[in-house]
This record gives sequence, C-alpha cells and structure tokens, in this order.
Amino acid sequence: MEEKVLVGAHISIAGGLQLAPMRGKEMGATVMQIFTSNQKQWQGKRITEEELQLWHQALEDTGITHVMSHDSYLINLGSPKPPLLEKSRAAFRQELSRCHLLDIDYLNFHPGAATDSDVEKCLDTIIESLLTIKDLSDKGPTRLLLETTAGQGSTVGHTFEQLAYIIRNVKQHIPIGVCIDTCHTFSAGYDIRTFDACEKTFQQFDDIIGMQHLYAFHINDSLKELGQRKDRHANIGKGFIGEECFKYLMQNPKTKHIPKYLETPNGSEFWKDEISLLKSYATNELSNTL
Repeated sequence: MEEKVLVGAHISIAGGLQLAPMRGKEMGATVMQIFTSNQKQWQGKRITEEELQLWHQALEDTGITHVMSHDSYLINLGSPKPPLLEKSRAAFRQELSRCHLLDIDYLNFHPGAATDSDVEKCLDTIIESLLTIKDLSDKGPTRLLLETTAGQGSTVGHTFEQLAYIIRNVKQHIPIGVCIDTCHTFSAGYDIRTFDACEKTFQQFDDIIGMQHLYAFHINDSLKELGQRKDRHANIGKGFIGEECFKYLMQNPKTKHIPKYLETPNGSEFWKDEISLLKSYATNELSNTL
C-alpha cells in the first residue's frame, strides 16, 4: 500500500465549513488548515448541529486528516494592555472550544507581540494566558502549536530559545508543540537553503526545543533574504529559500512524516501544482546532491 504523503494548504471555508475538505481533495491535499471563524472578528460564529454533522461527513468522504486551525489575527496573548489581553484570552478560549467541537487536531497560533513592553514580560504573559485554558485543554483532541515568527516588529517567537521557554513552562499543563513556518524561520535568521543548512538548523531545534515537540510545517518560500525579519511569503522555488529545503523536508526521516500546509501566494492558482510538486519530492531518495 502506498504511503500517504501529508501535504495540503490553507483552505477557504466560504459557504460553510463542510465545503473545505472537498476543496482540499480537489487540489490533491491530504491535510488542510482552516479558519474556524472569521479571522478578523473577535466573536466567532456559533456552529450548529447540522453544520457539525456535515463537517464530519465531509472529512470521512474525502479522507482529509491532520486538520489544523489558525487562530484569529486579532489575538495577542502577550499584550501588555489589559483590555486587549482580556479580549485575546476570551477569543482564544472560544477558538479552542470550536476546535474541540470539530475534532481538529491542531490549533496554530502566533505566540504574541510585546508592543510597548519588554520581550521577557511578553513571554511570561503568553505563558499566563496559555495556563488560563488548562481546564479546557483536555476536553478535546486539539493540540496547541506555537508558530515560529519572522521577528517582524515587536512579535516574539522568532528564536528557538523563546519558544523553548514557553514550552518548558506550560508542557506539564496543556498539550503544546511547534509549527515551523519555513518563510518565518528563514527570515528570522535560520538558514534552510541547502541540505547541510537544514541539518544544522534542525539540530539546533532539537538541542534547544526537541524534535518531539515539532508537529507541523507551514510551507512557504521567502520574498526576503535570510535574516531580514520580514514576513513575505513566496511560491515554492520562487524565493530566496529555494527548492532544496522543500526536498529535504519531504524526504528526510526526521521531517517527512510531519504534516505540511502551504500558505504560498495565489493559492487557488498554484496550490494544486505545488501539492503535486511536494508529493513528487517525497518519492525520491534524499542525498547531498539534491
């Protein structure tokens, strides 16, 4: 039996959650990421029993697995401003509740931004925020995934040390992990352009965080060069990272079985081809002469 390659993209839920799995299947996806609600609004829409049944049936019909939700862009779990922090914590709790209801595997989120406070205070506030949902975290299957950031502006989570600090302080209380965004990680200063560079970077990740905490990848090339700390995605092989990184991720025993979600530009136009391309990488033997 042919091994299932875990690759997909961020799929639109326009018209209803239940339409996303079929959209994914039509482009060749075996996994997918969605927004469970409008990512630009604080209050999420209530999911009806009918919608829930249609959602589960669509997943069964399509065979899509490893579903990941991306939380709202409005949420800042490290905000130094009490009103925004309170709204962020409430919205994050609602998002986790929806994920549990939908039996979603992963809830991916940007750790937070320091804005007018220092980084250490921001990290501690993120930890406090995550611990507020420990009573809810075991009420369903969803694991929380810290997304690596580019370090743009006052955002935190762009160093492995920052992510490790958060994980170390919450892992005994909530299910936690990491989603590596290739564009963000490269832009933050971690070189992944070649086989050897990937080996070195993932060894750093293992030494500082631990590969056992890596559960997902956002697959994006980068419009900006190494270490520019700018979040600008590019299509596979069309940016400064290049194809060798993605061949490595699809073939290396440490990373090949980890689900991967495209967030590259012009999705409806390119994702079918990019999914096919990534799958083709997975069929080849890994070597230093990629």
